[in-house]
Amino acid sequence: MTLEILTADELAPLRHGFFTRRGGASSGVFAGLNCGAGSTDQAHVVGINRARVAAALDVPVDRLVSVHQTHSTRVVTLDAPPEAGLEADSMVTSEPGLALAVLTADCQPVLLADAEAGVIGAAHAGWRGTLEGILEATIEAMVALGAARAEIRAAIGPTISQRAYEVGPDFLDQFLAEDPDSGRFFAQGEGDRLLFDLPGYGLQRLRAAGVGDAVWTRHCTYSDPKLFYSYRRAVHAGQADYGRMISAIRL
Repeated sequence: MTLEILTADELAPLRHGFFTRRGGASSGVFAGLNCGAGSTDQAHVVGINRARVAAALDVPVDRLVSVHQTHSTRVVTLDAPPEAGLEADSMVTSEPGLALAVLTADCQPVLLADAEAGVIGAAHAGWRGTLEGILEATIEAMVALGAARAEIRAAIGPTISQRAYEVGPDFLDQFLAEDPDSGRFFAQGEGDRLLFDLPGYGLQRLRAAGVGDAVWTRHCTYSDPKLFYSYRRAVHAGQADYGRMISAIRL
């Protein structure tokens, strides 16, 4: 099956993609393009999937780089593939031919670029990382490489949407403690449950940081099992594990 890759006009002309689960070699609960080495999928099959992604981006597979994600605010600046096991949740580079990749299964994959300056970034932004400043830290690292803040374009890929993201009141309290105005990203659910707008919150943080443009592809991971993996959907279905989608950008 052919790979199905979502793109954002805002990141043109740079080669990039939010890869869906279609076109991969994995089977079972991982069926499709599972690129998560941290999953219990067969390692050699994950390798096949990553090789297909690298080919689509026209880079050698060892130049498709990712890091061990820990829901932190750590950003690394790369000029070569990192050592195995490097922990971070965002990467930036000005090195041509290096593809920066993040893995997600409900969290926000965020690709950023100042094409004129030749600086790109890729961030894994779950609720905690976004709240604590991973997006702002990524932008700062790009500026340190020569990007102009107002020239940075950012795109949030497939992520869990508000209608599927039910949380409790303690969750809301953490956001209100950071910014009393963040309550606007929560809608009332059943009982004391709330519905959180993660991509809306991510867009607000990006725009407040001064980027020239920020968009969301408007794809919900939870709601479309044919195209996307979802951690929350897997939990609700009682599955033992779940696949991870890959999103990447290169100069």
